Amino acid sequence: MAMCWLATGREPAKYKRALPPAHFSLKIESFSALSSLDKDKYDSEVFKAGGYRWSLSLYPNGNKKDNGSGYISLYLSIEERDKLADGLKVHINYKLFVYNKSRKEYLTIQDAEGAVSSFHRSKTQRGFPRFLSLKKLKKDGYLEGDSCTFGAEVFVIQPAQLREESFTLTKYPTQRTHTWNIQGWSTLGTRRHSNEFTIEGRQWKLLVDPKGNTDSKEKSMSVYLEVQRLTGKMKVYAEFSLRVLDQLKNKHKDHEFKCWLSASHPRGGDADFMSLKDLRKGFVSNDTLIVEVQFRVISAKPILKLVGV
Repeated sequence: MAMCWLATGREPAKYKRALPPAHFSLKIESFSALSSLDKDKYDSEVFKAGGYRWSLSLYPNGNKKDNGSGYISLYLSIEERDKLADGLKVHINYKLFVYNKSRKEYLTIQDAEGAVSSFHRSKTQRGFPRFLSLKKLKKDGYLEGDSCTFGAEVFVIQPAQLREESFTLTKYPTQRTHTWNIQGWSTLGTRRHSNEFTIEGRQWKLLVDPKGNTDSKEKSMSVYLEVQRLTGKMKVYAEFSLRVLDQLKNKHKDHEFKCWLSASHPRGGDADFMSLKDLRKGFVSNDTLIVEVQFRVISAKPILKLVGV
């Protein structure tokens, strides 16, 4: 396995990999001839990556104006200068490559710690004046048969299209209690839902099974709170109390719950909320049962927005 390391300070990070660059490869077939030309650099053809046009600039004898003597200098340039003139900033994470033919791997160089680089009107080129020493190029397997290969990967970060979600918990919301008067209790059969009500911008229903469900059937009454209209991976967190009011002695039956609710699990409550025996001890008056929910904590609807540059 190839060793990797991370340079400190302003030095670039370097590591080795077998995978070729994703976006562009530049093969120089006659490096010595290119080095002997009067022109100090070679500009590649334009390539596209991340919705923008780019090119590589190779200095075979180093960019002496950028302290690159004795090295190969390699730079990435953006070709969207007309757009940059309007104040556009293009943020990228990029890597530059050179292929080692002897080891069959790429030396990969990027800004230290994978820093994000910005291209704008006054900065249309970025790269490494000391990309690779000429000594290493000629002796370490990068140059064979007078040819060598370079490359680039450019990953554009587009904040204008970043979708941001904000999660907020509201404690003791202003409108946190809903009461449900269930009339005609003695005539109820199976499960009954309340009308829909709104708390913190979400729709809810209370639900009772007068004679329980599953293992509690004919033994206990089941009471639940059910959130409405959740789809996909939408979730809501809630801390709440469900209460059946004692209409004679004021000794209410309470249960507290903390739960994440979702489309696949939309309700929280208890199948054995209270026994049918206890239910007959003052909780039903004038053939009416009163069920109440009170929220302590509830997650607000996530705020989704596009974040600008």
